[in-house]
Amino acid sequence: MSAIAAAALLLPISSSRSSKLYTKRGGRGGFRVFAITGDEGGLTDRKNLWATIFDVEDPRTKVPQCKGKFLDVNQALEVARLDIQYCDWKARQDVLSIMLLHEKVVEVLNPLAREYKSIGTLMKELAELQEDLAQADKQVHISEARVATALDKLVYMETLVNDKLLQDRNTTESNLSSPIPSTSTESLDTAKNMQPRRSLNVSGPVQSYDAHLKNFWFPVAFAADLKDDTMIPIDCFEEPWVIFRGKDGKPGCVQNTCAHRACPLHLGSVNEGRIQCPYHGWEYSIDGKCEKMPSTRLLNVKIRALPCFEQEGLIWIWPGNDPPTTNLPSLLPPSGFQIHAEIVMELPVEHGLLLDNLLDLAHAPFTHTSTFAKGWSVPSLVKFLTPASGLQGYWDPYPIDMEFRPPCMVLSTIGISKPGKLEGQSTRECSTHLHQLHVCLPSSRQKTRLPYRMSLDFAPILKHVPFMQYLWRHFAEKVLNEDLRLVLGQQERMLNGANVWNFPVSYDKLGVRYRLWRDAVERGSKQLPFSKSP
Repeated sequence: MSAIAAAALLLPISSSRSSKLYTKRGGRGGFRVFAITGDEGGLTDRKNLWATIFDVEDPRTKVPQCKGKFLDVNQALEVARLDIQYCDWKARQDVLSIMLLHEKVVEVLNPLAREYKSIGTLMKELAELQEDLAQADKQVHISEARVATALDKLVYMETLVNDKLLQDRNTTESNLSSPIPSTSTESLDTAKNMQPRRSLNVSGPVQSYDAHLKNFWFPVAFAADLKDDTMIPIDCFEEPWVIFRGKDGKPGCVQNTCAHRACPLHLGSVNEGRIQCPYHGWEYSIDGKCEKMPSTRLLNVKIRALPCFEQEGLIWIWPGNDPPTTNLPSLLPPSGFQIHAEIVMELPVEHGLLLDNLLDLAHAPFTHTSTFAKGWSVPSLVKFLTPASGLQGYWDPYPIDMEFRPPCMVLSTIGISKPGKLEGQSTRECSTHLHQLHVCLPSSRQKTRLPYRMSLDFAPILKHVPFMQYLWRHFAEKVLNEDLRLVLGQQERMLNGANVWNFPVSYDKLGVRYRLWRDAVERGSKQLPFSKSP
């Protein structure tokens, strides 16, 4: 696939012409509704309070002159993006036309107009306006259909780009098919079928974690779980650590191994901001320095400590060798949400496989049949729509927005509806929402620590219901167990040599991008492999 027919991407731009939607009307007490789009596609001369919203440049002037030519995949993707921009511009014109007509209705119904217009004239004008509004409404639906078509083309082009990226990573695959000159839908379908399938190679025993993957801030615990006299042991990249609070209440993270006889420190206690080893009582501060050695002379001993901070209810650590960045990312839910549950689970699966699962929603009506997807129908097509260089987007037809946040977080906002039903095709169309944060901390090559936070923008009373936290945990574990039996089976086969990414399809887009991101990071790259060069 070295080229693609450009004309196939230009449906709204090349096959639709702008035309005058409304014409001048005359007669007694007459009025005029100006054209919204003229032959040049400009805005009407009439200026009003919405001008700044709708004064958008016609993108057709930016379209490359490529009719009858073949473009490479990146050029064709750019044309598809211009297609979307045109649909946005055209939709603005359609909406503006309706708003102007509504203004005219208000003018006609103005009580002052009744002083010099007869009832018959007013009825006639309103009838004409009703006809114009019906025509404008029809035009809006046409624009909606064009947007859907343009989005489908953009998704297809992004799939082709991903295919090419996968091909570049797998040199043993055959070369792409030759250019296809036809622009018909049937030819596009044929082109899809002719594309050789590309695979990611995720098979065999999990290799040791690359040092580059450690150079990030990792949220490892919820601040509410870390009291002044408690400790939280964690494993991170196959190293044992323990978190506790120092004398000033600030959290610290030190190696969970006493320097004396390698005893696990988390089996001890916290005394005056120092963690005490249960074996011989050696005590360490949050910077790892041993400040107390009972029954012997104090020696200059220090164990390893990691940069550790508390922010927005989370405890963060930096396990890498590079200097930590100065800013920690925000993982708070959107405005209007309240946090209802914070849960931590330890799972016997490699964190990459768990991320693959969380970044995939197409499995829901087959896997989660006794929990949140009970009663869901199986869509004829599931798509994940996302910017060409992004790690976030939204699912179609599910009202769910989703984002992979490096290095190991998944954020999602879900439109809530009645069980077994989907209330609209976007989160904006839903009145109530659930927001989730999943953190997949790589404890070891076959173990993941999963801090999970759940927030709602409704039912605040639930925060005050006794034992509600246990109910949320029960439900979260029930959902996760539906996935876990499958992911454990994947892991067993992967360790025996099976490739768990052998045949990616269109709805695997976000999971594929996570794998490409991870591969790029482990190679030391600073740029996303699917983004434009700066």
